[in-house]
Amino acid sequence: MATAGSTDMSKHKSPWEVFSRGLLDENPALRQMLGLCPTLAVTTAVFNGLGMGLATTFVLVCSEVVVSLLRRFIPSEVRIPAYITIIATFVTVTMMLTEAFLPDLNDALGIYLPLIVVNCIVLGRAEMFASKRRPSMAALDGLGMGAGFTIALVLMSAVRELLGAGTLLGVRVLPSFVEPMLIMVTPAGGFAVLGFLIAASVWLEQRGKDNKQDVQEGPSHSLCAACPLDCGLNDPEDEACAKDELVSRLEEAVAAADLKGEGRE
Repeated sequence: MATAGSTDMSKHKSPWEVFSRGLLDENPALRQMLGLCPTLAVTTAVFNGLGMGLATTFVLVCSEVVVSLLRRFIPSEVRIPAYITIIATFVTVTMMLTEAFLPDLNDALGIYLPLIVVNCIVLGRAEMFASKRRPSMAALDGLGMGAGFTIALVLMSAVRELLGAGTLLGVRVLPSFVEPMLIMVTPAGGFAVLGFLIAASVWLEQRGKDNKQDVQEGPSHSLCAACPLDCGLNDPEDEACAKDELVSRLEEAVAAADLKGEGRE
């Protein structure tokens, strides 16, 4: 769950920054470690992971917008029950739509679809973000967090389905002579793939920070390293690298102070 400090900082973030942070930097499953029960349970097939991700995204966006609209009218003493009621309403709508139009997905997700009501991702964003922001930003936050969660589920389910069954979206991909790794469809395989994705997300974030730092610091360092001049230290007559007048005066003042000190001794 995002910290209060990060939420305060988001007041000054652009719409793109609010949306994009859920994709990697604050990815609910890979960085905040939220919603791990459905992440590990339903990701044995891409169809299931995609369905759970889209259902959670729908609930996230709708509940955050409603919480943001009602944030000034909900008493702080009952805010959590109120948020849960709002979330449960949209989860019920999601369950009815899934059961009516995607019965296979409804059967595959089982109990994890109604359990979105108590998913820490949804309740956490309602409490930490939507209750303090205007509806447009709340919608962007819900969309970004939902997209990040969906991406994590799809990546996990793609690896597990491919290695565990040799298929993707039910279509045979690996040759028939390749034996499937049945461990991938077990909890152990889910934990292994999740650990790999977490490590990859940390590496990508660190690489992005290093690249950004290189862009900010690289030009000045490269110019200084390539400069053949000594910036006035050994060649004060060269106008191209003469010392600044203020620096020269400061050095003269320091030298004069040293001489006075020596004279007193």
